[in-house]
Amino acid sequence: MSTYSLTWDLDRFFNGGSESTEFKAYLNELAQNLDVLNAQLDSLKVVTELPAVITTIQRVMNQVREASAFISCLQAQDVKDKKAGELRGKTTSLSAEFQAALGKFDQFLLSVDETDWNTFLNQEDQQSLRFILQERKERAAEKLSVEQESLILGLGVDGYHGWSEMYDTITGKISIPFEEDGEVKQLSIGQAANKFSNPDRNVRKTVFENWEKAWEQDGDLISQTLNHLAGFRLTTYKNRGWDEVLKEPLFINRMKQETLDTMWNVIEKYKPVFAEYLQKKASLLGLEKLSWYDLDAPLASSTSTVSYQEGAEFILENFAKFGPKMADFSRKAFEDRWIEAEDRNGKRPGGFCTSFPEKAESRIFMTYSGTASNISTLAHELGHAFHQHVMNDLEPLNQRYAMNVAETASTFAEMIVADAAVKNATSEEEKLALLEDKVQRSVALYMNIHSRFLFETSFYEERKQGMVSQSRLNELMETAQKTAYLDSLDTYHPTFWASKLHFHITGVPFYNFPYTFGYLFSLGIYAKALEEGQGFEEKYIALLRDTGRMTVEDLAEKHLGVDLTQPEFWEKALLLSVQDVHDFLEMTK
Repeated sequence: MSTYSLTWDLDRFFNGGSESTEFKAYLNELAQNLDVLNAQLDSLKVVTELPAVITTIQRVMNQVREASAFISCLQAQDVKDKKAGELRGKTTSLSAEFQAALGKFDQFLLSVDETDWNTFLNQEDQQSLRFILQERKERAAEKLSVEQESLILGLGVDGYHGWSEMYDTITGKISIPFEEDGEVKQLSIGQAANKFSNPDRNVRKTVFENWEKAWEQDGDLISQTLNHLAGFRLTTYKNRGWDEVLKEPLFINRMKQETLDTMWNVIEKYKPVFAEYLQKKASLLGLEKLSWYDLDAPLASSTSTVSYQEGAEFILENFAKFGPKMADFSRKAFEDRWIEAEDRNGKRPGGFCTSFPEKAESRIFMTYSGTASNISTLAHELGHAFHQHVMNDLEPLNQRYAMNVAETASTFAEMIVADAAVKNATSEEEKLALLEDKVQRSVALYMNIHSRFLFETSFYEERKQGMVSQSRLNELMETAQKTAYLDSLDTYHPTFWASKLHFHITGVPFYNFPYTFGYLFSLGIYAKALEEGQGFEEKYIALLRDTGRMTVEDLAEKHLGVDLTQPEFWEKALLLSVQDVHDFLEMTK
């Protein structure tokens, strides 16, 4: 059996980390290729010249992704790496320049008359990019002139993205004091978050109180970043003539408002079942109601943990039961050091997977401390990496899938491992703990994520009238949580808007509902996989390969034969997690 490293290999891409001379040379090459692209776009006159331009666009796109991925990894592994922060600024500028070039490209597409456009699209060698090019042309019609859009992108480097980077700087300095073995330790945000699943309620309560104080203390600064991010977006939308705040996130996620509304309506219908679980968990813990910091509390008194090695082998064993390709790929990720999982100070919180298209590899970031939740996170991120892996041979433009379907592969992988863990439990106590881990995830996706969606919806409405104060943000957050959780909790987390990175990301506005979509969509796919067995892997791969080149409604229709604007699919998927709650309630009678 191999021994898997807890740290990743980044030298495979650029030797020397943030001091890498190779990376500096790479950024210079990227800048030169951008010059070539701009020159091509400036001289672009007829549609027959488009193929050469598209080739350059795809080359630059891959380089921008490669550079951004490398910087993300450097900043995640060491939040105090100032040099990486400087490189982030340069990469962001190059990325903005590329977006501006794409703006010129889109404006040209807009200028092509329908006859010439259809002739071009109907050529055999353009068929594979037909959806993407048509989508770009239609979206260009919704935007301002190329000069105005370029100005927005340029100002966004020091404005829009600058505020997001400011958030990263502020949170990089935050640590949570915690007394252990008679010594006060300063925990990183990631380490402190892991304490919320500690079996000792006093530990959870103490960490949470210190956690709230830390975010409250810097809340005035973080409220500035959030307000200015939202203000930048709203001003942009206003100038484009967009009335709906959700227009951009729905665009990005290639989905209809009708689909989103149907999904939330079905969830609302079944929420009382999950509120019943929360009440039952409270009574099992000897409480009248759960507090926010009790949501992840383990029910079993056992504090046993699973080593990284054991966690990895468990994942690989169960991926293999689904299909050989997913298992073989994941083994390679472990063996070739694609994963940073070490539990140490100085790392950023959370987990992610990022892809390096030039090398056709991914890197996974997390902090592993041996909990069942950690194993789920690891499986989740491997799902992301597998999704990218099966698309590596497609044109770069066809690899840009939206966040909602991005969460499909990750959640699907997580589901395989979670179900296996419950089935393989060696005792009733262990089975209950693992089943509850599954239910906790459903609560997070149906209630926590919904609270984020409700918060952002109300926050953006108030932000249209002016700046929203720190205390008001706390109020909006707590109101959203009470609504989303059907007021099932005793205390809430009012500073959640400050501690949750997702509210401060510039890439995707409303970085919330796509998680729930991906979760339920993957549950629907998982139900199909259970019906069809191992042979389903090839169909699953075919679905993943199409995620970057069609709307989610068309994707579901083609590969699953379902209509996402109707409640039937969502109900069938959601009933799988409702069954988990029923099983939990039965076991705890």
